[in-house]
Amino acid sequence: MKALLIDDEQPNLENLQALLAAYCPQVEVSGTALNAETATNRLHVLQPDLVFLDIQMPQQNGFDWLRSLPAYDFAVIFVTAYDQFAIQALRFAAVDYLLKPVAIDELQAAVERARQQRQLKAQNQLLQNLMHFLKAGQPPEEPRIALATAKETRFVKTGEIIRCESSNNYTTFYLVDGEALLVCKPIFGYDELLKDYGFVRCHQSHLVNKQFIRSWKKEFGDFLVLTNGSEVPISRAKKEELKKALRLS
Repeated sequence: MKALLIDDEQPNLENLQALLAAYCPQVEVSGTALNAETATNRLHVLQPDLVFLDIQMPQQNGFDWLRSLPAYDFAVIFVTAYDQFAIQALRFAAVDYLLKPVAIDELQAAVERARQQRQLKAQNQLLQNLMHFLKAGQPPEEPRIALATAKETRFVKTGEIIRCESSNNYTTFYLVDGEALLVCKPIFGYDELLKDYGFVRCHQSHLVNKQFIRSWKKEFGDFLVLTNGSEVPISRAKKEELKKALRLS
C-alpha cells in the first residue's frame, strides 16, 4: 500500500516512517506533508492507498482537512495525542487511530485492518460516518455507531439499540426492528462509548438502553423487563449503581 504521512512536526514524520520501514513491509511511504495545504497537493499527485493523519495541526486540523476533500479514495489511520472528543468520534465511526507515542504492535494491527478495509471498500463509509459525527463540532444527540459484523459494517443510531449482550469477546446488539447484530468486540468498550446516550450497565454481560426499560422485576431475583418483552438480569454488583442511574434512590 502506498502511504502519505501528515504531521506538523518533522520528528514525528521521521519516527513513523522509520517504524513503517522496520515493521510494516507492506507499506511504502510515497510522501510526507507538514500541513494541510501540502497534504492536499501530495494527495492528488501520489493518490495513496493509506493516509496516516495527525489530528492536532495548526490552521487546519486533520478533521477539517478531511472535510475539505470531495471524496475519500483511501484508508485513514489517525495518529494523535489523547483528546476525549476526538477519540469518542473515532470509536463511534470505527476508524483506526494510534496514540502518540506509537506502539509497534498497534501500528501493525492498524495497518492490517486498513489493508482488509481497503479490500472490502468499506473505508469511505467509515469516514463519512466520522464526518457525520463531527459536522456540528460536538457530539450529536443521536449519533450513528459503526458495528462491524462478519459480513458488513452497519451504521445504527443509538436510539435504535434496545440492549447489548456479551459472550466472551463478542457483543450482540438487539435492535428495535427485531434484528440482532453480532460484533467481534467485548462489551466494556461499548459501555464507555454509550453511557452518555442513555445506556446503563445492569450486569457484567448486559448493557441496556434506558428508554426501553418497562419495569424492574423482583421475583426470583432482580430483572429489567424491556418493552420488547425480554428480561435482563441485574447483578448484585450493579444494583446500587443502576438505582442511581434510574433515579430510584
